[in-house]
Amino acid sequence: MNGAAPDQPPGQVLSLSRARDDRIWAVLAVMGRKVRVAEIFPSRAAADADRNWREQQVRAYAGFLRGESQPVPNYSVSPIRRTDLPRGWRPLPALGFLRGQLI
Repeated sequence: MNGAAPDQPPGQVLSLSRARDDRIWAVLAVMGRKVRVAEIFPSRAAADADRNWREQQVRAYAGFLRGESQPVPNYSVSPIRRTDLPRGWRPLPALGFLRGQLI
């Protein structure tokens, strides 16, 4: 045996490397017309769990958000490529703002 795969003719190079899948799952925060990547995950299940947690936090602080005249973020999950993340991207807090400023 010469080391070739059974379905490969002898002498042909066999490539064992796979194309790297750079798809990740993003939790998107939508606040008015602004859409921000709130967090990223390698799996859809992890992204769904984070989205559910963020929605729970928004519900828990709904009165505070209205009193501060802050937009209430809506969350969704979408697949994205790692290369589509904005340069200098950082995760967002659950409520979408920090120290009174919309991030």
